[in-house]
This record gives sequence, C-alpha cells and structure tokens, in this order.
Amino acid sequence: MQEFEALKTLVDEIEADINKAEGGNKAAGTRVRKQMQDIKQAAQQVRNRVLELRSED
Repeated sequence: MQEFEALKTLVDEIEADINKAEGGNKAAGTRVRKQMQDIKQAAQQVRNRVLELRSED
C-alpha cells in the first residue's frame, strides 16, 4: 500500500531530528513538531485507504 510506505518513510526521516531535539536543539524540536503533523496526516491517509479497501469487499 503506497500510503503506508509514505508513512514509514516519514517516520524514518524524523529519527535524526528527534535525537537532536533530545539533546536540546530547539530548531530540531521545531522540525520534529512539523514532521509529526505530516505523520499525522499520512496516518489519516492510511486509515482512509484501509476503509476504502474494506468497503470494496
């Protein structure tokens, strides 16, 4: 499922910034919050796609 692959990519990309934010880097923390919004939207797209698949049956 393409939507799920996009979600996994977003999660993989955020890892470095999370480590920097834990170290006190405020700019990295800002990037993490922005990326988390993107992840939230991608998760919603996965959810909607699963509902579409279920209704096709």
